[in-house]
Amino acid sequence: MRQMLKNKVAVVTGGSGVLCSAMAKELSRRGMKVAILNRTAKKGQDIADTIKREGGVAMSVPCDVLNEESVWRARDQVNAELGPCHLLINGAGGNHPEATTSKETFSAEDIENDSIRSFFDMTMTGFDHVFKLNLLGTILPTQMFAKDMPQQKGATIINISSMSAPSPMTKVPAYSGAKAAIENLTQWLAVHFADAGIRVNAIAPGFFLTDQNRSLLTTEDGELTARAKKIISHTPMGRFGDPEDLLGTLLWLADEESSRFVTGITVPVDGGFMAYSGV
Repeated sequence: MRQMLKNKVAVVTGGSGVLCSAMAKELSRRGMKVAILNRTAKKGQDIADTIKREGGVAMSVPCDVLNEESVWRARDQVNAELGPCHLLINGAGGNHPEATTSKETFSAEDIENDSIRSFFDMTMTGFDHVFKLNLLGTILPTQMFAKDMPQQKGATIINISSMSAPSPMTKVPAYSGAKAAIENLTQWLAVHFADAGIRVNAIAPGFFLTDQNRSLLTTEDGELTARAKKIISHTPMGRFGDPEDLLGTLLWLADEESSRFVTGITVPVDGGFMAYSGV
């Protein structure tokens, strides 16, 4: 079944992150040639080198997904070295401290407390950063790499959403709004590209420990924070996800033989989080 992926080209933005690097390595194990697009060149090269040591074909391309010239240059490099993109994973994303609140809910006295970032202290700079990184950072690579996709049988785009898209998480309004926009964009792109034979879907990971959230979910000695305990209590399977938990869904969506009539959906991989009301 996975022979459909063999020798095809996968482009992974944000490819050095905990989740996307696991995806890149798995796609290589399935025979794909993988391009790691990452703003930090060394981090991307580390993943590419790991893939090569395991016998795969990979390259690292420094790329700022918000810079049109940078993404064009990345596309040209990938095409020249590996060939045209068959699978695009839009994994670049993140949050910004100025677009978050310190507390889950607001109290009037928070306005006078300089140690608390309330709703009124969040900045437009922070919101702008989050929306650009997540939404525009998905649109721009799609514009560049999807131009080659109508010629690739079974071409697929997979966006990365979040649990905060269907139900916004406390403290992170900008991130939640941006990920909701990703799901809407996924549906729009699925319709727009259907006649061209390009499928577009998204994966919504549940709660995984990553470099971005580790300090929020664990203490210095590795214990769970109060927020982390709340998350686990709301996850029926009772644990954080492991990166490997995403790979079955990834392969299903990437493989035309398995999911050829699937487009425009977001698949939660969340240990039951979305299904649980809390009571």
